[in-house]
Amino acid sequence: MHYRDFARQVLEGENLEDKLLSSKDIILTEHLQDYELPQNPGRTKRLEFNNEQVKFPRSASFHLEDKRGLALHFFANHELLAIEMMAAALLVYPDTGKEMIQFKKGLIKTIQDEQKHLKMYLARMKEFGIELGDFPLNDFFWRSMEKLKTPSHFYSAMAMTFESANLDFAQFYEQSFKAVEDFKTAEIMRVVLEDEISHVALGAHWLNQWRGNQDLWNYYRTHLPGVMTPARAKGIQFDKEIRKKAGLDDAFIQSLDEFRDEFKVTNRKNW
Repeated sequence: MHYRDFARQVLEGENLEDKLLSSKDIILTEHLQDYELPQNPGRTKRLEFNNEQVKFPRSASFHLEDKRGLALHFFANHELLAIEMMAAALLVYPDTGKEMIQFKKGLIKTIQDEQKHLKMYLARMKEFGIELGDFPLNDFFWRSMEKLKTPSHFYSAMAMTFESANLDFAQFYEQSFKAVEDFKTAEIMRVVLEDEISHVALGAHWLNQWRGNQDLWNYYRTHLPGVMTPARAKGIQFDKEIRKKAGLDDAFIQSLDEFRDEFKVTNRKNW
């Protein structure tokens, strides 16, 4: 299967089976073809976007199984959105030249990781009596996709912001699940964390390839879409060392650590 056919089925297909389609034996060759981004990914009625507000449960409530299940429902939606956005990236960006083929090869490997995470979340949710779609599924990440006009915009938002934040969040929730002796869910968060390190590293690699004479921090900031700011690249308890492990330079890490704005999530006192 050519990678574009794979990406179309993942993005436009409606069922979880489509989203979890194997990328084994994918053909990665140049194939010039324009693609118009759909308003929304293909999804069954049960999985359609619904922006009814459901609050993420506080970690203090994780002694309750249903609250842990709700947290995983949020995480599973994030993984599904990531899979769909990466499939969209495979389709909307040019694939001419060896560099862009390598760029898309990296996207496919990341999709494989996100599919693995989604499967783990779905399996654990099922043990809690919860299935994807039992609660509203928001479209926040997807709404930024139309603003990601170039691969630099894509990796600035996806790897260097959303996945960067998960370097902090995954650690926090791993410890939160351990605190209530849910070691099975904690181990899932550990697997997610290790993969996120490689995803952030991949994003940093490509931005460093493309930034020319600009330093990484300024190049990253100028490629964030819309009103998105670096505040979204941080979670609870900012971890400098794990960002070094992802290959980010000291100046970038320091600038990110010192960045402040009015973004409410990272200004919360209680989790």
